[in-house]
Amino acid sequence: MTGKVKSIFMTDKGRVRQNNEDNGGVFENKNGQHLAIVADGMGGHRAGDVASELAVTSLQALWEQAEEIATADQAESWLRTNIVKVNNKIFEHAQANKECDGMGTTIEAVIVTELFTTIAHVGDSRSYILNSSGFQQLTEDHTLVNELVRTGQISEEDAEHHPRKNVILRALGTELDVKIDLKTIMFEEEDYLLLCSDGLSNKVSNDEMKRILKGEEAIEEKATTLVNLANENGGEDNITLVILEFDQGHERG
Repeated sequence: MTGKVKSIFMTDKGRVRQNNEDNGGVFENKNGQHLAIVADGMGGHRAGDVASELAVTSLQALWEQAEEIATADQAESWLRTNIVKVNNKIFEHAQANKECDGMGTTIEAVIVTELFTTIAHVGDSRSYILNSSGFQQLTEDHTLVNELVRTGQISEEDAEHHPRKNVILRALGTELDVKIDLKTIMFEEEDYLLLCSDGLSNKVSNDEMKRILKGEEAIEEKATTLVNLANENGGEDNITLVILEFDQGHERG
């Protein structure tokens, strides 16, 4: 297989917030395999940015020392083990620093190899794929509102404007135990993966995301277009995304 992964990470404060509590990036291990992360921090007094930064820098350091990931089982095991470590680190930091009490962060952490992609997910940041089957969300939001929709108590239309839309049921760092959703998928030539915080997914529809990802522009331009659209639609939250493209091994002209 001659394909290689191209990536872009972008974060923007948005139009309303004073601080950017999102974090993320795309990092390589010793074998050049990619780990993409999006983390959306929460907690008063700027503690959200502490939580998301701790999550990202801790996972980055662990990943840069990681050996090659050859199987989906190895990828899932690596993500589970190390996200639990990071969860404990954030929790302990919050316990030790009064101003950080109750802080936490969402996490999308995605290992990308040339054979498969493994996604770890906690919270309401999201992962999407665009492939030959179309555009679909790969993760399930860990929110009160999504739970109400899932159990048939409210409709998806009600969910859009629900007064408790921001209540998250799972996050890193808020408790000593964390439940992590893990999923492995095929990632093939001409596929795109999009990871994002809810600052993007609350403001840009699936149809718009699909249209932009399918465009002819380079992924840097696609990322800029998505961030600009979220800002044009209000930009009330921080906006963070990673786009991963499985290229066919030749440069686009």
